[in-house]
Amino acid sequence: MKISEASRASGVSARSLRYYEDEGLIVPGRFTNGYRDYCRSTIDRVLVIRSLLESGLPVRLIKEVLPGLMQGPGDFGTDVVCAEFLHELQGYRDRLAARIADLSAQQTALDAYLREARPTDA
Repeated sequence: MKISEASRASGVSARSLRYYEDEGLIVPGRFTNGYRDYCRSTIDRVLVIRSLLESGLPVRLIKEVLPGLMQGPGDFGTDVVCAEFLHELQGYRDRLAARIADLSAQQTALDAYLREARPTDA
């Protein structure tokens, strides 16, 4: 699919798709006329990238963890990983867990409010 179609399918702007390509996060194919050609697997990868960016993970870390995330659990290979990178990734994971806990608490509070706010039948 062309970049405009990929943008609609992924919910990411064409500019962002070009940025992801410039950063080496995606590698779309090319039509004979030079236009980018996005396949379904590239769109799936864009959705993962978008999710990681929205949760605050910087592009430089996404570049390192994305291959393993796209392969699935247990497929990270046997490469030695820098301790500093692991520390940074753990910090990110901890911040994400704290955000999830906060959101869960907010959801619980809203659920309680909605239960209390509903009119009772007399």
